Amino acid sequence: MYKIVFFDIDGTLINEDKQVPESTVKAIHDLKKSGIEPVIATGRAPYFIKPLAELLGIDSYVCLNGGYAVYKGEPLYHRVIAKSAIEALVELAAAHQHSLVFEGQHAFATDAQDHPFVQSSVSSLKVDLPSYDPHFWKTNDIYQIFLHCEAKDEHLYEGLLSDFKLIRWHEHAMDVLPAGGSKAQGIAAMLELVGLKPEDAVAFGDGLNDMEMLSYVGFGIAMGNSHKDLLPYADHVTTHVDEEGVRNGLVTAGLL
Repeated sequence: MYKIVFFDIDGTLINEDKQVPESTVKAIHDLKKSGIEPVIATGRAPYFIKPLAELLGIDSYVCLNGGYAVYKGEPLYHRVIAKSAIEALVELAAAHQHSLVFEGQHAFATDAQDHPFVQSSVSSLKVDLPSYDPHFWKTNDIYQIFLHCEAKDEHLYEGLLSDFKLIRWHEHAMDVLPAGGSKAQGIAAMLELVGLKPEDAVAFGDGLNDMEMLSYVGFGIAMGNSHKDLLPYADHVTTHVDEEGVRNGLVTAGLL
């Protein structure tokens, strides 16, 4: 029944230690053998996912929370943030001494040197730290921004919500997307390209940025370790990422 499967990364394909369970590696390979297309759908940028994509043999992905999509190695969708909106965010964040990280297609940069919140959030992804370039956003297309502040300070940015969508993913950081942005946008573009409908697709996720994705596809699967607020958006809750959650979910969907 289903022809394509979208997989989140953190908490879905990889565990808290940023390792891919062996059962997941085998499940993805078995899925490919059955003729079903596996696709990565993540908040991460393309330059964060290359080793994982190579390990799993996946060459199609939706990155930056739907901002950039590639099908079989070929770019198919771009969603950038308007410079005017970024400028307003930069000014407000500077007024409150909150650091930003700007994510482009090929690289990312921060406006603060050695900021502890930047170091703690980005290091948790097990990737290199961003370069320092406060003007990076002026000379590059920006698909997503990390805003570094604690939850108690989120209200300071309510005035920008007509331009932005904010999603917390770390105690010190939030993703900043264009208003209305989500993984579902990139997924919709990919499905249109390959001639499939949402009901032909399955998606796995565990975080707050997976709500739209799980709602959009024909069968949305939440991991057993999911954020509790994601569960109402899922058609099925599988087991924990370290308890063969991906394989068990694929079996429930009738794909293995």
